[in-house]
Amino acid sequence: MAKVGYARVSSKGQDYTGQVEKLKAAGCERIYSEKASGKSTDSRPQFKRMMKDLLPGDTVVVAKLDRLARSTRDLANILHDLGQQSCGLTSLGETWCDTTTDVGRLIVTIMGGINEFERGLIRARTEEGIERAKAKGTKFGRKRSLTPEQIKRAADRYAAGETQAELAIAYEVSEATMWRALSPPA
Repeated sequence: MAKVGYARVSSKGQDYTGQVEKLKAAGCERIYSEKASGKSTDSRPQFKRMMKDLLPGDTVVVAKLDRLARSTRDLANILHDLGQQSCGLTSLGETWCDTTTDVGRLIVTIMGGINEFERGLIRARTEEGIERAKAKGTKFGRKRSLTPEQIKRAADRYAAGETQAELAIAYEVSEATMWRALSPPA
């Protein structure tokens, strides 16, 4: 039953020394550290190596949860994998996160549920705001390169024999933009 540390920073300009010092002070016997984006566990070779090297009863220790997982789903997947290996997780920055105890596992489950609930509320409020904005006539997306008047004039010039390439130069847009503007709606 060993304490195994994991330290990570996202970019080459950052330093994980502070995390490593905290993990050593917490009694970690082995520490895996890397400079890699937390976006995917697949792009983190030291994380993969640590997961492979873990023995039943080991506890993974992190300075903060965001060094291990980017989302609740990511954390749940990692906790599942650790559980499959009979290993625990402790976070030094979030004292409630300690899956080596019954109470800790309960708190992690509750906090994960609260995070999911909060994300759902944010999503609902965002969708509601978008609907209100659409009802008011707000247009989303990039500003159109050509006004309806410019498109009509360009269509007249195209019908009179100018090429789309010439019109694109005249209106200072790409040929693809001019082609889309002159194409009939699908």
